[in-house]
Amino acid sequence: MADTVFDFVAEELERATDLEKLEARGTIRLALKASGFDPREVSTEQMAVVLKQVMPAELRPRGIDDADGVCEEIARKVKAFKPVGGEPGGVSPEDVFRRLARS
Repeated sequence: MADTVFDFVAEELERATDLEKLEARGTIRLALKASGFDPREVSTEQMAVVLKQVMPAELRPRGIDDADGVCEEIARKVKAFKPVGGEPGGVSPEDVFRRLARS
């Protein structure tokens, strides 16, 4: 069982696609980096936003059919996930996307 939302999403992505463990984790890291999040500190709410808005674009070039559907399903599961030790603190997803829009 996953301790963090990052680990949870990596496991779900492996199950839902043909990506190997390192590919799944690397792809998630790229999406988080593009969004300004640290994998150790991302909250479930933030991860859900990244899954819906950034992750499909990371999966399509990797040959994942229905990247939007895969990400939507994982985002749905993420909303019910409870990390061990509670949610990490941080900025809201809206703040990050506002900052990215200004760049």
